[in-house]
Amino acid sequence: MNYEQYIRVIEGFPTKEISFKDISPLLNNPEAYKAAVKEMAEIVKGWGADALIGPESRGFVIGAPVAIEAGLGFIMARKAGKLPGLCISKTFTLEYATATLELPQFAIKPGMKYVLIDDLMATGGTLAAIKEMIEECGASVAGIVTLIELTDLNGKELIKGVPYQSLVKYPH
Repeated sequence: MNYEQYIRVIEGFPTKEISFKDISPLLNNPEAYKAAVKEMAEIVKGWGADALIGPESRGFVIGAPVAIEAGLGFIMARKAGKLPGLCISKTFTLEYATATLELPQFAIKPGMKYVLIDDLMATGGTLAAIKEMIEECGASVAGIVTLIELTDLNGKELIKGVPYQSLVKYPH
């Protein structure tokens, strides 16, 4: 399926130098959304993971249905202070800001394999931070999949050594 026809490009949002890729039209089209979920689930199934992990908020919207389709559990990576109980945290740099993400400590187990999933790979900071947290817990990342990749930002450089696939590629 040509997913690009369901992605709006909004120049200058949220800051002047950003070309925002809005997946709202894809989410609003049941056929396109379902096709993307099925295609991403097939990729995930090939990596032999124990669970999927997605960052808020669009990582939830993409990751949870992919996890169900792939027959796996889903773990939420949330902004600092949003998860109850003991958490693992990491601060990192985004394309236009810094952020801190947390994972629930109980969900990351040594020896387990996780797939990271998000709507977009830009600079790679978010996914690299989650990868580091997982590895610090003695677990591993079996692969990373995103709906969109911004190729000119070279986000894959931060996740070298991990299988990665995206469904749509854009320059920055």
